[in-house]
Amino acid sequence: MELCSSSSSSSLLRICSSSAPEISFSSSISQFPSKIQLKSSILTKPRFQNLRICASVTAETHQGLPRDSPQRLLKELAQRKQATGPKKKVPPKRFILRPPLDDKKLAERFLNSPQLSLKSFPLLSSCLPSSKLNNADKTWIDEYLLEVKQALGYSLEPSESLGDDNPAKHFDTLLYLAFQHPSCDRARARHVKNGHSRLSFLGQYVLELALTEFFLQRYPRESPGPMRERVFALIGKRYLPKWIKAASLQNLIFPYDDMDKLIRKDREPPVKSVFWALFGAIYLCYGMPEVYRVLFEVFGMDPEADDCQPRSRRQLEDVDYVSVEFEGKKLGWQDIATYKPPEDALFAHPRLFRACVPPGMHRFRGNIWDFDSKPKVMLTLGYPLPMNDRIKEITEARNIELGLGLQLCFLHPSKHKFEHPRFCFERLEYVGQKIQDIAMAERLLMKHLDAPGKWLQEKHRRLLMNKFCDLGIQQQQLFNKPFTASPTPSMENPMCDGSCLRFSTSNRFNLKLSENQNAHLICLHVF
Repeated sequence: MELCSSSSSSSLLRICSSSAPEISFSSSISQFPSKIQLKSSILTKPRFQNLRICASVTAETHQGLPRDSPQRLLKELAQRKQATGPKKKVPPKRFILRPPLDDKKLAERFLNSPQLSLKSFPLLSSCLPSSKLNNADKTWIDEYLLEVKQALGYSLEPSESLGDDNPAKHFDTLLYLAFQHPSCDRARARHVKNGHSRLSFLGQYVLELALTEFFLQRYPRESPGPMRERVFALIGKRYLPKWIKAASLQNLIFPYDDMDKLIRKDREPPVKSVFWALFGAIYLCYGMPEVYRVLFEVFGMDPEADDCQPRSRRQLEDVDYVSVEFEGKKLGWQDIATYKPPEDALFAHPRLFRACVPPGMHRFRGNIWDFDSKPKVMLTLGYPLPMNDRIKEITEARNIELGLGLQLCFLHPSKHKFEHPRFCFERLEYVGQKIQDIAMAERLLMKHLDAPGKWLQEKHRRLLMNKFCDLGIQQQQLFNKPFTASPTPSMENPMCDGSCLRFSTSNRFNLKLSENQNAHLICLHVF
């Protein structure tokens, strides 16, 4: 409703006074659109030209309500909100289309990336930041890196002074990325955020594999169930803040907060992310022995502590023979970190292989599976590999041991539980799963140089699902009548769950090959 005055302000007042019973005026001038607008077009000084008066036309709605009643005010407010239209929201920046980079700029960005600088260390190169560190990154390094290296027991000299053939030359950069968790200020930069997430993605599998190897050799007669509980008691996310505080690194993760006063959901995720990324950096630069040193010396982990012991079980001990190296003693982390196989060893890691395949397996040579099924399995997997041994008997012995391990894998305990040592199949499956995880993680890191760690984690999980391992084994026709209790494998068959693939992946420790060549072959080439 619009009331226009064309003569004078007195006429305007008369009109307003005549309509007073039906119109209630607000006490202030508002910017919202109004039901009634008063315009003055003839006055020399248009005082009422842009004046908008908000009125609620409702004699019916407000009939019987006092002027200052809360119900009346609420109804006027509701009508005012209905009169205003919704504001247009600006779309997020990630949905705004940007022109693509031309080929020249794209090539320069990739060629200048540190990820393409190392040809001799492809895995290490894939975990470097996608662009060079800027002044803000170097400021953090100059201020805090010496404290980190002193707490971890490393030399305070800059790692850039090392030679190009030494992977530890990039340790300072990886150590800086390890402490830039998603909640810190520097994590907003893309090269820092992706670099940290990729290191954390690798570090979780490094930790699991390191402790799996340690407990398999320390307890050669134990099933994987108690060992999983021991591992969780050491590197479970609820226990990681204790180790970070033991090394006095909590102030670098929470520079403005007291870690002990934070609630769990604010304390555990940053600590877990930094802890995993830290061991990813150590593994890339110094290898697995240094991982053991930092775990047990710097952080002070004690596998014999009371809170690390598994719950008691009513389970019989495996009475089969064990290797002489495990008889009568428990191996410590120094024995595992400094172990060097003899020159005439059959495998690259003979003690770990013997911890999963005991010497008593030799009594199962010459059975039906050994003659009927082993040649087909070894042909499909690509064994025996050509090896240059000084003595031919060593090559023959290696192939025999490998055949015994494959037999232990394919004769599933659901049918052959009384014919083989009790826990060996489960122990092979346990270590094979960890090797499969880290082999696929390394492969994904080298293949997708620009992918963040969260995307790699999802890709990793989807590739190694049991149903896909099962389909790969079936496509290679590794399940036939002599192998399982059922001639026609199905998804419901408990023996067809990917455990054979996990064992086959564990052959990375068996043959004298490069660190991950055999595992990549099993995971990606055969299947």
